[in-house]
Amino acid sequence: MASKVDMVRASTKLLVMVVFIGSLFIWTVTPTNTYRKIWLPRIRTQLNSTYFGLQTGPRILINTFPILFMAVLGCFYLHLGKKVNDYKAHERKQRLALLKKPMVVKGPLGIVSSIELGFFTMFIALLVWSLSIYIYNSFATITPKSAAEDGEQVWEAKLETTALRLGLVGNICLVFLSFPVARGSSLLPLFGLTSESSIKYHIWLGHLVMAFFTAHGICYIVFWIATNNITQMVEWANTGTSNVAGEIALLAGLAMWATTIPRIRRKFFELFFYTHYLYIIFTFFFVLHVGIFYACMMLPGFYLFLVDRYLRFLQSRKCVRLVSARVLPCDTIELNFSKTPGLKYNPTSILFVNVPIILEPEKLSVMIKSEGSWSKKLNQMLSSSNPIDRLQVSIEGPYGPASTHFLRHDTLVMVSGGSGITPFISVIRELIYASTTVKCKTQQIILICSFKKSSDVTMLDLILPNAGSPTELSNLKIQIMAYVTREKQQPTTEQNWKKLVRALWFKPYPTDSPISSILGTNSWLWLAVVILSSFIIFLILIGIIGRYYIYPIDHNTNRVFSSSLKSFLHMLVMCVCIAATASIAVIWNKKQNAQEANQIQNLEVSTPTGSSLPSSFYNADRELESLPHQFLIQSTNVHYGERPDLKIILFDLKGSSVGVLVCGPKKMRHEVATICSSGLADNLHFESISFSW
Repeated sequence: MASKVDMVRASTKLLVMVVFIGSLFIWTVTPTNTYRKIWLPRIRTQLNSTYFGLQTGPRILINTFPILFMAVLGCFYLHLGKKVNDYKAHERKQRLALLKKPMVVKGPLGIVSSIELGFFTMFIALLVWSLSIYIYNSFATITPKSAAEDGEQVWEAKLETTALRLGLVGNICLVFLSFPVARGSSLLPLFGLTSESSIKYHIWLGHLVMAFFTAHGICYIVFWIATNNITQMVEWANTGTSNVAGEIALLAGLAMWATTIPRIRRKFFELFFYTHYLYIIFTFFFVLHVGIFYACMMLPGFYLFLVDRYLRFLQSRKCVRLVSARVLPCDTIELNFSKTPGLKYNPTSILFVNVPIILEPEKLSVMIKSEGSWSKKLNQMLSSSNPIDRLQVSIEGPYGPASTHFLRHDTLVMVSGGSGITPFISVIRELIYASTTVKCKTQQIILICSFKKSSDVTMLDLILPNAGSPTELSNLKIQIMAYVTREKQQPTTEQNWKKLVRALWFKPYPTDSPISSILGTNSWLWLAVVILSSFIIFLILIGIIGRYYIYPIDHNTNRVFSSSLKSFLHMLVMCVCIAATASIAVIWNKKQNAQEANQIQNLEVSTPTGSSLPSSFYNADRELESLPHQFLIQSTNVHYGERPDLKIILFDLKGSSVGVLVCGPKKMRHEVATICSSGLADNLHFESISFSW
């Protein structure tokens, strides 16, 4: 059975790659005269209809349909992946390990692997190729005579065509901009990516988009000034390009771009976050600016993002059941949520608030470090002498990797700094689950964690759940090396080590539901249904509108019917189709989620945490010296007043495959990446986890 599933998955992935290569080929030949003057006119002639018009239909077929088809295939691929035993599947050796080693460690791109550098180089080559071919072909048609016929000088004509071509190349970057931010994407896992790990691609593409579009706008302004035609800036043409819409889109983009400056983004994150909602203005007026037929080139990425964003919106509308919390002396909070058995996720997954998730069979835990204003207020609320009985919480997620890829290594080394230990706690809990429940043989685990103060070491308590047993760790070969960098010696009992770890138990409302997948247990299949059905309904409705409303007025001339109105109708129908199909899918799965929630609620009512117990049980303090448990203490070696010598530790590791995961400050990530890419140890396989961007 497993071999058949693997065969089907391999065939599906092969088909996706064929379609992907075909799409890249289309992008490569698009700037050429062969495509623009021979192929595209033939395609338009064959697809010309009264339903989709002369231009929109071919664009949908060439640029939109292939990507959405890949997304649907990706859903089936990931659904079949749920049938594969993840623990046995990763016993085979890693493929393409050399291509994933860091190639560039320091620089504007950050840590970049060989395969990432290769794709980045090819993408830049595509942009250079497109821009050069566009300009070469257009300059070849500009002569003093042709420029004089338009009342322009040669340099002015070349400036105008350069401005146009800069916009066309910027649109290539815009095509890929939305893919990394679709958290529930079915495309990213096909390439071994997650939304969180792909944010850097979104950042790179965002800079390129705004650089090209800004140059596009500046060149046109200079051209209009040079030709005494500055009134073009306030022109909103009935058909064709709307300059005002383009200027509004550019201003919205510049506002978003300005807040992405690292210092602004980190110091004023809320400003950065809410300013990014200008993407709605940017996208809306961009489509009005270029017209729907050309916007179909960037439509698939934005279409998938809209599906994902609306599903996240629906999930965040309900309150989830918060069962308990632990407040640590290091201003760190662990929140424990109830979850349905049908919700499956992997370690290092994240919620919408971008905090890593810690895995338990029946609960879902989140760790929050008090660093921002919101997290500090939450810490104060839970640390007060009169803690609350219930906390109203809504979430989006979890989202994470499609597989537990770290299981493929013989030895697993995890290097963390400060709160960067959080994703590794989830990895260790997953390995505890694998060794006890699944009876899977686990590898040697080495956790190297650095903290500023001794109180931060209490984060190691979270390796064991609130009601965990120390014997659960006995099946693991684990070694923990903790380093306290700002304290020279172990604190006495009168100091930080005597502080209390507070355990809080909440009384959730009956209306609070366990965390569940918004589309049920077969979420990938339902996502495929939503994408496919919404797109089909979109085509049907647009065809009807085109045939019985637009065509009688315009007759496929694109010179009578308002381009802005046509674009608006397409966007409106697209949003309605996505909202309708996604809502129906969520309502259809709501009954199953409710049944699982009732089962969980009945189990929780029968536990000692019920309302019949004394209130002191819900707010019980436990001294730190009773945690962590004996096995955890024996496996932990705490060093004071020093930092780990990572080079010596990593180079001394034996084994054919040593996975090195790092999460922490940029300097630490760069140091580990440099060691793994030095070539002095071929068995080190580097992977960086970052949730700070």
